[in-house]
Amino acid sequence: MPSSPSPSPSWSGRAARRKPLLIAAAVAAASVALGLASWQATKPADRADRADRGSSAAQPRSAGSDTRAGLAALARRDAGDKLAVGRADAPVVLIEYSDFRCGYCGKFTRDTEPGLIAKYVEDGTLRIEWRNFPIFGAESEAAARAAWAAGQQDRFRPFHAAAYAEGAKEKGFGEARLLELAREAGVPDLERFRRDMAGEGAASALHKDQEEGYGIGVSSTPSFLVNGRPIAGAQPQAAFAAAIEQAKARAGAAAGAGAAR
Repeated sequence: MPSSPSPSPSWSGRAARRKPLLIAAAVAAASVALGLASWQATKPADRADRADRGSSAAQPRSAGSDTRAGLAALARRDAGDKLAVGRADAPVVLIEYSDFRCGYCGKFTRDTEPGLIAKYVEDGTLRIEWRNFPIFGAESEAAARAAWAAGQQDRFRPFHAAAYAEGAKEKGFGEARLLELAREAGVPDLERFRRDMAGEGAASALHKDQEEGYGIGVSSTPSFLVNGRPIAGAQPQAAFAAAIEQAKARAGAAAGAGAAR
């Protein structure tokens, strides 16, 4: 699969310095942005146009652009990320903050994500990066650590599918159940899985994802960023497709403008 050429050292150094600054600048505004997205996801239809016009009038275009740029910089684009699917250089990155005990997260996984993968991941447009964001207690955290452990043996996607299967969360996520899910996902070394699940690596990865989510104002699951644009809840596939198409067009325009300079 082709990959984009490596940036020059000078560009890479500048990008590395800019990324933390972009993220820091976005944190304060991101909580408002995600809160607005959550409210708009459930607002009455007859208020939708007024709310959209009001938010546009209240927020200068440059401020919104800066916020989106900062949130987009949260994409890790790590080719070795075991919890991601899609090319690291894809023009659009969807970041998903989810909990395995969240029913709407399961709905998104079963009903919406497969279509996005088939249409956008497979043609190189989209990358999906998972963030473990457990908010429903100890079993949510245990499932998050187990998913990370399955990923260390390249079985995150099958584990993710098994844990979100219809009726799976009703069986709970105790240790015996997590081992059963690991077997179902085809994790080859269950002893290693057990060690990894209880180890410092899983705890550190979980903490990193949680700190990122709380830092930008995520308060419910599922929550998403599409190239920095917040989307709250298990929206219809058409909503994600529209956001991906818009992000793809913007990325293409930006690339064209950069090439023209």
